[in-house]
Amino acid sequence: MSTEIERKFLVKGVEWKQGVGVSFCQGYLSSNKERTVRVRIAGDKAFLTIKGITKGISRAEFEYEIPVSDADYLLKMCEGPLIKKKRYIQVYNGFKWEIDEFSGENEGLVIAEIEVENETQLFERPDWVGKEVSDDPRYFNSSLAANPYNKWNVKNNV
Repeated sequence: MSTEIERKFLVKGVEWKQGVGVSFCQGYLSSNKERTVRVRIAGDKAFLTIKGITKGISRAEFEYEIPVSDADYLLKMCEGPLIKKKRYIQVYNGFKWEIDEFSGENEGLVIAEIEVENETQLFERPDWVGKEVSDDPRYFNSSLAANPYNKWNVKNNV
């Protein structure tokens, strides 16, 4: 079993946007908070991912590569609107940051994620990293599929 320990932050400015992002399309076959089952096409690869309940910023994660044709079919079976985004990678002081610029139903939202080895690991934040939203379930991708960002009445400041 693999454990994902991830912190999420809102992003400010455009300094982070370097290089060419990879297009993602993903949906949820199950978005139960105790387990999510995600189908994702990322560039020219596809994955089926099962995640357990989040405890703090950690959760069990199982990810398997699947044929893109299978993912195309499974995406048609998913709940709610599909999540569409472009992912950019930035390395800052030895840490890999994944920056997701959302489109479609979640247009206007940009989130940076960093995976850490443990929940107390220290790291320096780039200038473009804003407010931490790791503990706010509205920013989970599975939540964004059920309650898209562009339907929120109040949007948080970065």
